[in-house]
Amino acid sequence: MNRLHALRAHKGTAAALLLLAAVVLAWGGNPYVMSITIAALVTGGVALAWALLGNLGGMVSFGHAAFAGAGAYVSALCTLRLGVPVPAGIVLGALGAAISALAMLPALRLRGPYFALAILAYAHIFKIIATEWTSVTRGAAGLSGIPPLPVLPGLDAKASACLLAGLLVLAFALVYQFIRASHAGLALRAMHASEDATRVLGVNSTLLKGMMLLVSAAMAGAAGAFNVHYIGFLEPDYAFGATWVTLPIVAAIFGGYRTLAGPVIGALAVSLADQLLFKEWLPTGHQFLLGVLLVAMILASPGGLLPLADKMLRRLRPSSQGDTHA
Repeated sequence: MNRLHALRAHKGTAAALLLLAAVVLAWGGNPYVMSITIAALVTGGVALAWALLGNLGGMVSFGHAAFAGAGAYVSALCTLRLGVPVPAGIVLGALGAAISALAMLPALRLRGPYFALAILAYAHIFKIIATEWTSVTRGAAGLSGIPPLPVLPGLDAKASACLLAGLLVLAFALVYQFIRASHAGLALRAMHASEDATRVLGVNSTLLKGMMLLVSAAMAGAAGAFNVHYIGFLEPDYAFGATWVTLPIVAAIFGGYRTLAGPVIGALAVSLADQLLFKEWLPTGHQFLLGVLLVAMILASPGGLLPLADKMLRRLRPSSQGDTHA
């Protein structure tokens, strides 16, 4: 079964790479489309990190802004003040976000909404620190002149950033798939059925949850670091803003947070719908329509968009086979 999942994951990775390359080739010269796609991919990366913690770790988080913001500040400061190359800065941003998550390990004793609210409180604390520590972060004045992402040969800056963002999200997906197919992933899924029973069998549930928190934080931190080198500016309200909380959660739930591709598909669908459709229909308050879309999806398919699409395809297959035999 693990080999089957791995084969499907590799096929899905190859298909995603081809699709991303096709998008870059077709619309690489359109800055607006590239900007929307990059924003969607970054959101998809954070959504995938959120889904890993929620699906495998069994913990709902309202504080992934803390990880994205910490990763962004670490990478921005390392490249801006210390002259670290941008790729290394993104890695350091991921590491910094994981280290920041160590402060949240005591919250693992909490469950359900209490854990979610505790992580949200940590995100608010990080925002206060970034605002008040002006000697390092420049506070509300923000950091400017942050080194940009490297540009791949033969592409302009936006097309290159789009391709790099896609590769980063694909790396997240491979990490997710590796953990899910491992013995740790099996133990985590067993914990969902009965955490007490797995403890009796010798599984250290607290250690596994802590590992998921650190991995999820590193992924969100890398996405935040990537984003800050794309936009070139950073200040506390943006780094730890509510956007990093709401959009990834909406994207993950809309696409199907229990599936591997669901959070990314959800991020692309939600971002494109919001920017290309809802913003045109309702320039002010268009986020309201995102809420309506999410509610409609939950009512139609609680599992999200991908399970709904799979269900529809299964219904079509018997009828098409019947037509073929007839």
